[in-house]
Amino acid sequence: MISPTLALAIELVRRPSITPLDEGCQELLAARLRPLGFTVESLCFGEVTNLWARYGSQPPLFVLAGHTDVVPPGVEDKWRFPPFAGIVDDGDLHGRGAADMKGSLAAMITACERFVAKHPRPRGSIAFLVTSDEEGPAHHGTKKVIEHLQARQERIDWCLIGEPSGRERVADTIKNGRRGSLNAHLWVHGLQGHVAYPERVVNPIHRFAPALAELTTTVWDEGNAFFPPTSFQVSNLRAGLGADNVVPGVLEAQFNFRYSTVFTPAELQARVEAILARHGLDYTLEWRPSGDPFLTPGGALLEASVDSVSELLGIHCEISTTGGTSDGRFIAGTGAEVIELGPVNATIHQVNERVRVDDLDTLSQIYERIMQRLLGA
Repeated sequence: MISPTLALAIELVRRPSITPLDEGCQELLAARLRPLGFTVESLCFGEVTNLWARYGSQPPLFVLAGHTDVVPPGVEDKWRFPPFAGIVDDGDLHGRGAADMKGSLAAMITACERFVAKHPRPRGSIAFLVTSDEEGPAHHGTKKVIEHLQARQERIDWCLIGEPSGRERVADTIKNGRRGSLNAHLWVHGLQGHVAYPERVVNPIHRFAPALAELTTTVWDEGNAFFPPTSFQVSNLRAGLGADNVVPGVLEAQFNFRYSTVFTPAELQARVEAILARHGLDYTLEWRPSGDPFLTPGGALLEASVDSVSELLGIHCEISTTGGTSDGRFIAGTGAEVIELGPVNATIHQVNERVRVDDLDTLSQIYERIMQRLLGA
């Protein structure tokens, strides 16, 4: 007999909710929350469906957050099992979204069902914030819901996001923040011409090379107690017409910074532009920030989470800020304490994504224990 958490996770995985589609996943969650006494709202912005469900009206407010959308499965023939079949094999639940993060959502629901049954009058309120726009542009998902909540003065105190955080085993790592992400699109302008007449051309590749060397070798900062040093990575570099006898007229580059609270985006931009100017480049540069850094250095939520993991699993989990951006950036901006705690992240976004079945039940127990510590009557 399969556990309630696994049964719900299978139902969720079987819905092909590729961003921004939800495919009924949120209604499946809502159908479990309404009988508990949650007030359920479907908040639709653009093509995106969002769920806000709340139990109780008193502070403090503890929010369980996540997303029902998944990345595309890619070439399905490369999967061991069909990506949306929700097959259990050899102790693993296989399927797109099993780890990122439908398994966590299932664990949150069953944890909440048990907690509310034991504590119908908790010391505060519980809410679910679920979006179908986390893996995509993230313009009409959690960001919009937070704006909507702020407009009606609903304040979040603690938020647990079920993003896959484990490295080797479930709950061995808790994310208490994330680095910021700053993207840039650069065009270095030259003068196109024949390679045999170098005096008549300005080669943008040659001109950019010294600046690129400086950008890639610069130590931007040393990080701090919570964040690793800022990283600079070139993601795309293009120039030329495909002919071996033509000097191109323009070079195009895209690069990204992952940065800590040491910097503001404006400070990073100024340093890059100073390097480009120092090398005398004729250039056009467009910046696109995709997330500010956020950090929960301590507090009741982090303490409750660490203690719950220790009590249930007998391990001391690592506190980390590594990885990409998450919707936590929108929630932390309100002043809420935010952490991420979910299953092992080894197969997320990969072919044959999967999660250990036992880990789902373990997560459900951890989530319940955290609620007990924060809100137990």
